Amino acid sequence: MNGGPSGFTNAPVTRAFIIASALFTIFFGIQGRFNTLGLSYQDIFGKFRFWKLIWSIFSFSSTPELMFGLYLLYYFRVFERQIGSNKYSVFIVFSILKSLLFEVLVIGLLKDPTTKLVTPGPYGLIFASFVPFFFDIPVSTRFRVFSFHFSDKSFVYLAGLQLLLSSWRRSLIPGICGILAGSLYRSNVFYIRKAKFPEFIASFFSRITLPSMGSPPAASTRNVAGNVPSYPTRQVERNYPAPMPSSVEPSEDSITTLVSMGFDRNSARQALVQARNDVNVATNILLEAQSH
Repeated sequence: MNGGPSGFTNAPVTRAFIIASALFTIFFGIQGRFNTLGLSYQDIFGKFRFWKLIWSIFSFSSTPELMFGLYLLYYFRVFERQIGSNKYSVFIVFSILKSLLFEVLVIGLLKDPTTKLVTPGPYGLIFASFVPFFFDIPVSTRFRVFSFHFSDKSFVYLAGLQLLLSSWRRSLIPGICGILAGSLYRSNVFYIRKAKFPEFIASFFSRITLPSMGSPPAASTRNVAGNVPSYPTRQVERNYPAPMPSSVEPSEDSITTLVSMGFDRNSARQALVQARNDVNVATNILLEAQSH
């Protein structure tokens, strides 16, 4: 199991969010203002410091939390590759808003004016992502250390557990709220999984972030995301199976496998049609398209 190709190929929204989170955390760290972050009863219901809601979305409160949080955000870029940047943007907004709503409700119920009940950071998004991670990402490797059984997913769970318990109750609350938000998204409440932003909003992230952060140049990305290049007839017949009849669609599992590797969904489908649903041959076709 892996997140597909290294870097941020086909994951511009993840890249933008990680950069924003790192910059906000560094800024508050340099200013020595970590202690001003976090949410308390007074912030929400007393002094109405709603600006703290914005900062709390992005900025972690310590370097260890930043490292574990960015690792998980980086790994979960696989979901952006699977559903596309537009729907992933909807997932981010939905997860953050719902988890914030739950956090405010918990703060209102506890009514503790003396302490900050919620630690800052994108806990809502991170732990909402554990819901599709648990249900939709299969285990590919199992192994045993002494008498303990592990899988390739265990390390992601351990990183999440470390982050969840990093500030004890202050991190437990936003973590659980994030899981609830992810569960609502998965249950397709209000048909949220079909929602999309106007296309220019999702594409905005690819223009404001640097293309050198592990992603290929825009031209090569468009090549992969675009149509599979046409080959001369004799070359196709020699190297790849003839395409399946147009009435036969590639299996959804095969498409998902290629998308999780970082390829565009439409290109993956076309390559599978040409490769008669052979994932290995389709992968070669897409890699050749990327190299041209």
